[in-house]
Amino acid sequence: MTSHTFQNGQHRTAATAARSAKTSPTYATIQTNPAFLFNARGIARRFRHAAIFGALEALGEGESMRFVNDRDPLPLIEQLRRRYQDQRQIAYVERAGDAVVIDFTVHPAAATQGCGGANGTGCGCSGG
Repeated sequence: MTSHTFQNGQHRTAATAARSAKTSPTYATIQTNPAFLFNARGIARRFRHAAIFGALEALGEGESMRFVNDRDPLPLIEQLRRRYQDQRQIAYVERAGDAVVIDFTVHPAAATQGCGGANGTGCGCSGG
């Protein structure tokens, strides 16, 4: 069995990856690179949004972050859409009451434009 080590230090076997792809069809169709896991349940609520924005800005072109939370973060999703517009793809993998899994992916074409749009003015975040 082949084991893969990702940049964030996580280890996954080929069998585990295959099971993940079978149980998460959205993940299998969107991802070309492994997703970096961000488990928000272990972060104090008052720090979550800042930590999430920091993690998203650390992603490179085509990279993904798999976000896990105990509730649907609708206010966060709205903030992300306003801040990044089409630069981050948002795809729900699981949306149950106490188990929400979302893949955030840096859109390759938009990533080269800098945060905030094609004019290069940025949005004031560390990524632009």
